[in-house]
Amino acid sequence: MLSVVVDEAARAELRMDLDGLAREGARRMLAAALEAEVDDYLVACAAERDERGRRLVVRNGHARQREVLTAAGAVTVQAPRVDDRRVDPVTGERARFRSVILPPWCRKSPKVTEVLPLLYLHGLSTGDFVPALAAFFGSASGLSAAAVGRLLASWQADYQAFCGRDLSDCD
Repeated sequence: MLSVVVDEAARAELRMDLDGLAREGARRMLAAALEAEVDDYLVACAAERDERGRRLVVRNGHARQREVLTAAGAVTVQAPRVDDRRVDPVTGERARFRSVILPPWCRKSPKVTEVLPLLYLHGLSTGDFVPALAAFFGSASGLSAAAVGRLLASWQADYQAFCGRDLSDCD
């Protein structure tokens, strides 16, 4: 009998559920996009060299793995690092590579952050966020009741600013 899949790793991947498959696809696409972003940066800076002829901008391995919450769920990412030894002659500060796709501080996709106020407005209490979202993002999603409470205080401050804005120049 002919078999298309020959190794156990490929068999396990085929047995993955639909959500797991989406998360794995999102992880692979994000990793490829980050690698392409770093490659473009390195190509743009390839001509810059020090007095000994060595490149000032080189690849420097990968950062530690971290989880990023996306619409597909929690995705584990290992972003590439860049060693940029260029120095700004005016300020004296070193140049640094900052990913536009995944900034160093980013732990949640903006789309995930946008849905949280909607869930609250539809009646989900702060204590119910963790169990409700655990199925989508996993238990270590960073959405504790205290974190949702802080978000709630921010949303209420935005609401108060909206209600207190000056409308004298509007019809």
